[in-house]
Amino acid sequence: MPRYGYFLSCEQYGPAELVEQARMAEQAGFEALWISDHYHPWNDEQGQSPFVWSVIGALSEAVSLPVGTAVTCPTVRTHPAVVAQAAATAAVMSPGGFRLGVGTGEALNEHVVGGPWPPAHVRLEMLEEAVQIMRRLFSGEEVNHRGTHYTVENARLYTLPDEPVPVDVSGFGPAATKLAARVGDGYITMMPDASMVEQYRKGGGGQKPVSGGTKVCYGTDREECVRTVHRLWANEQLPGELGQVLPSPKHFEQAQTLVTEDMVRENRVCGDDADEHVAELRAFADAGFDRIYVNQIGPDLRGFFDFCRTKVLPQLRQGD
Repeated sequence: MPRYGYFLSCEQYGPAELVEQARMAEQAGFEALWISDHYHPWNDEQGQSPFVWSVIGALSEAVSLPVGTAVTCPTVRTHPAVVAQAAATAAVMSPGGFRLGVGTGEALNEHVVGGPWPPAHVRLEMLEEAVQIMRRLFSGEEVNHRGTHYTVENARLYTLPDEPVPVDVSGFGPAATKLAARVGDGYITMMPDASMVEQYRKGGGGQKPVSGGTKVCYGTDREECVRTVHRLWANEQLPGELGQVLPSPKHFEQAQTLVTEDMVRENRVCGDDADEHVAELRAFADAGFDRIYVNQIGPDLRGFFDFCRTKVLPQLRQGD
């Protein structure tokens, strides 16, 4: 039976708002939390980008739900030895458990420290080496490492959870999915694509958890919801690798002029039709996902959580 969770958006909300949303999500019956890890929002309209590890600390005191990052890039902006320490502490603090979701990242967030933004195949190499380093640190050993991309000297984590932090690997194409199957404790992808799930499982992922997520805009005025999504999250409709290579929010704002409101209508659930919201999440369950997360784009958060509590989650669980 899939587990349904709520996806906290650090790009759109400040720390106190995120913590309050987590409380509402738990009260509404969601079973887990995802939280994004960004240095910048995708555009200025979104308007926020708090440091995720501080927010996770606050979440650990506010709710009892398991928490995961979706996703952290442990390769350029932050050294994997530092990410490992942050994740281990988060796991110690989180009463429901913690999973570290990792991926190859975006120039939007990672180039801020002044280094080059490598091509995709190099970023995958970096991610694999980073995961290897973090796993060694999660074991409690003292790590000395001189690899292709990273050096670690005399590093040891002293604050550790009872079990090593699970590392879920994000992948949106065959090469990244192959890496996730080889080195991940789980797989993250954002489309309800059964073929990608099958590739992951047959490639070595087996029965490890597959997680996915989507964004919706609940509201009583469907057209207003469409306009809200177009204003805040038009970046999600950009094609190809633009999301990985554009370096700043202003560049995304320029590219978003290519996205129309009709594109939003065709690709995002907007409004208050419970059947549409259920179908959006059930598509992930039908594709073989174990954990499914949803984010509310619009401003009516209380209405959204009440809607999910009374009309969406009961249908999903009845269908399971």
